[in-house]
This record gives sequence, structure tokens and C-alpha cells, in this order.
Amino acid sequence: MQPRKFTENEEGTVGLPIRIVVLSIVGFIGFYAILSAISSAPSPPEPLYAQANVSAVFLPSGEENDTGTNLTLLIMALDGESRRVGGVNVILRSPDRSQAYSGVTDAEGKVVIKLKNPELPPGKSEGYISLKAMKTGYQDYVNDYFVKVTRS
Repeated sequence: MQPRKFTENEEGTVGLPIRIVVLSIVGFIGFYAILSAISSAPSPPEPLYAQANVSAVFLPSGEENDTGTNLTLLIMALDGESRRVGGVNVILRSPDRSQAYSGVTDAEGKVVIKLKNPELPPGKSEGYISLKAMKTGYQDYVNDYFVKVTRS
């Protein structure tokens, strides 16, 4: 038999407090699972940068360059907060991209790389030494215009 008024119907309220408690617990468990998944996600890799002791190099002209020119670059690897990073693999490519040179930074984040007789691209009076720096846990740093090389 149905009650005549809606306010007299108490069937829906029987067991309501326990339902609220159970659904709240289930909701909190779901919320905890979502927060756990977010907090256990791996952190993104840190940025990595490199600096050289020079920004431009001048090669002697063709007549003066019979014996070849050797360049020595001091390169420092830095993180996003300008702290030096050791164990970074550094690869340099000559301006004509025909030669590659590599080294690994020491504990102070420094490496000295010697370029033997770097050549400019054919028909050009200037070019750029490119750099790629890599270390696990860091973003790779690539700079195709790392050091400018010009022929005087």
C-alpha cells in the first residue's frame, strides 16, 4: 500500500547513513588511487646546456694554412640551474660535417676537445661547429650553431 503523501514515505531513508558512509569510503579509495598514480609517475628529464670558452674562431687564409690548423675547445656542461654536470657525452662536428670529435665531461663538467684541421663547407667563408650533449636523465642538447668559424 502506497502512502498518500511524499513526506510520509520513509522507505528511502532506511539505510541511507550506511550508504553514504560506504560510498564515501569507495570515493576516497578511488581518489587515493588517482593520487598514487600521479605521484609515482616518472619526473621529466632535466634540461642540459653547454658552453664553450669561445663563440667564434678565425682560421688563417688558404695560403697560410698549409700545415693545418688545430682548434682546442673547452666545453662546460650545465644543468637548468647553471650547475656543472659530469659524465656528459659531448659530440662536435666540423663545419663541413665531415669529421666528428667526442669527449666526456669530468666531475667538474668540463671537457677539452681538439679539432684537427677543421674545414669550412666548399665555397663558404664561414661555417659553424655543431654540438650534441647527452646524459641519461637529461634532455639531449643540440646546437647546430655552437661556435662560428670564419676564414680571414
